[in-house]
Amino acid sequence: MGGIPLPGELGERARDILAGRSEPVPARDAATVVLLREGPEVYLLRRKASMAFAAGAYVFPGGSVDPRDADQAVAWSGPSPAAWGEVFRADEGTARGLVCAAVRETFEESGVLLAGSSPTSVVDDTTGDDWEADRLALIDRTLSFADFLGRRGLVLRSDLLRPWAHWITPEVESRRYDTRFFVAALPPGQRTRDVGGEADQVVWVRPGDAIGQAAGGEIFLMPPTHRTLSELTAYEKVADVLAAEREIVTFMPRIAEVDGEMQIVLDDGYRFGAA
Repeated sequence: MGGIPLPGELGERARDILAGRSEPVPARDAATVVLLREGPEVYLLRRKASMAFAAGAYVFPGGSVDPRDADQAVAWSGPSPAAWGEVFRADEGTARGLVCAAVRETFEESGVLLAGSSPTSVVDDTTGDDWEADRLALIDRTLSFADFLGRRGLVLRSDLLRPWAHWITPEVESRRYDTRFFVAALPPGQRTRDVGGEADQVVWVRPGDAIGQAAGGEIFLMPPTHRTLSELTAYEKVADVLAAEREIVTFMPRIAEVDGEMQIVLDDGYRFGAA
C-alpha cells in the first residue's frame, strides 16, 4: 500500500485523533469540475504557494459551496437538484448548492460558463470586460451566483455536467472538504484563460502526461487529482468520459500507523503517486 507519510506535528495530530484525544475539523461541502477538451486534455491550475490549502498543487477548478449557491431563484435546466441529490447521496438543498458551486467556481477559475440564454443553448464568449467584472464580483462575493445569472437572463445547464467521484479530506487536515467531483466538456466557442486569483499557472494537459510529470517530480498532485487523472487515462475521447457509467463511491483517505510511521492511506490499496 502506498501511503503518504505524516511527519512532525501532523503525525502527532494523527496519533491524537486515532487515540480520541483530538476531534477532526468538520468538512465543508465543495465541488470540483474536471474540464475536458479533445485530446482528451484536462484543465489544471497550480495553486499559489501562499495558499493555506494545497499550496503549489495542480488542481481542477473548484471550491467550497457559498450558502447563496442554494438559492432557488437560479434558473435551471437539466437534471433537477433532487436527481443530483440521489446521485451524490445528498439532500436536495445541498445538491442544488453543489451544482451551482460547480458552475460558479468553473467560471471564476477558468472563465468557462456552463449556462445559456435558453435551456438548450450555451454562451459562446465570456471574454469581454463586462464578463470579467462579474467574474471578479463573484470571487469577492459582492455578487451572488443567482443574481449574476438573473441579471444576464441565463439558465444554469446542469445537463452539461456529469458526476464523477466523491472525496472527503482526511481527518488529520486542519482544512477539510466534502467534495463532489464533476466532469464537463469545454463548450464550443468558449476558451479558458489565465484568470489569476488563487492560481499562478494554468495548463491543458493529457491525463497520462500529468501523471508522468508527477512521477518525475515536475508537478505536485493531491491524491484525489492523481487518482482522477489515472482514471481518465482509460478514455480516448471526451464523449467517452461523459458517457461513462459511474458508481459514486465516497473516498476518505484514512490515517493509520504503518511500521511505526503515521500515514494517510486508502483502504483499497491505491498507491498514491504511483505512475
